[in-house]
Amino acid sequence: MHADFRFCPVCGGSLESRSIKNGDPPRLVCAACGFVFYLDPKLAVGTIITDAESRVVLVRRAIEPGYGKWVFPGGYVDRGEEVQTAAVREAREETGLEVRLDRLINIYSYTGRVPVIVVYAATMIGGQLGCDDEGLEARFFESGAIPWDELAFRSTGEALREFMQSLFLSSDRRPGSH
Repeated sequence: MHADFRFCPVCGGSLESRSIKNGDPPRLVCAACGFVFYLDPKLAVGTIITDAESRVVLVRRAIEPGYGKWVFPGGYVDRGEEVQTAAVREAREETGLEVRLDRLINIYSYTGRVPVIVVYAATMIGGQLGCDDEGLEARFFESGAIPWDELAFRSTGEALREFMQSLFLSSDRRPGSH
């Protein structure tokens, strides 16, 4: 079932797959001490950053998965770290930009995939655009120039589409925008 984990972190006994409760998936259980080793999802954050001209920041990945493909800045939330703090931190680390989180776009999870991705809309409030060692380059994109066919992950495309749709809806509701 989970070949990566064979031994109990409590006593070192062998882990085996067992059904613990009807309707739940099989769990890894220690044959020696009975410890249940839950394999929980990993939480990641992302920020769709816009500048004063409503351009979106994307980073071309220098790491796998998705080497050479485009993503918005993001990464894993550290244990004990607030999700919003992680989003601001990842934006700064990956782009050199200081951001203000504006709103939650959505939360994405997929069958068979480990990460749960929380994506925020953010506004650039300072810094200088650049990228760290996880990126090949960072660029501002006009909404019509987003490289849709070169995005690294399903969640990247879905979040960008939702973000763009919300921009369209909000501009359509402004007085005098008809």
